[in-house]
Amino acid sequence: MKKNTAEIVTELVLPYVEELGYELYDVEYVKEGAYYFLRIYIDKPGGVISSDDCERLSRAIDPVLDEKDPIQDSYYLEVSSVGLDRPIKTEKDFMRFMNKKIEVRLYKSQDGPKEFSGQLCAYSDGMFTVQCDDGTRRIVNTKDASYIRPYVDFNEFS
Repeated sequence: MKKNTAEIVTELVLPYVEELGYELYDVEYVKEGAYYFLRIYIDKPGGVISSDDCERLSRAIDPVLDEKDPIQDSYYLEVSSVGLDRPIKTEKDFMRFMNKKIEVRLYKSQDGPKEFSGQLCAYSDGMFTVQCDDGTRRIVNTKDASYIRPYVDFNEFS
């Protein structure tokens, strides 16, 4: 099977990401208007990604991308933090946010409201369980959710 651009770039940059002590969260190669963007999202255990972290990784991977030249078009390289309200996508993400409050939006309503929040209690084989704020317990297939993300109380930052 032929790999897409994001998969090829992931293989190229992952060793550098890990060597610098970061976690690779996602790689996107997208066209927006007339321009192409290669976006690399990183995180680090127990910490917040700074602009210095993004610059450090960008400087480390830029020569590799130039040498291997996996992208024929001209593009802008962006290295960024995943942010506080990052989507929860992988098993690793679910484990990271276990026993923490999350927000969920379903594509369509199933046995209750379409949007809810609560404590993530369990995850296995694409299914997760939330102890909802209203006292109910919901078991959801990840495929049924339009988004799953950590709950961020922005009042904590004011």
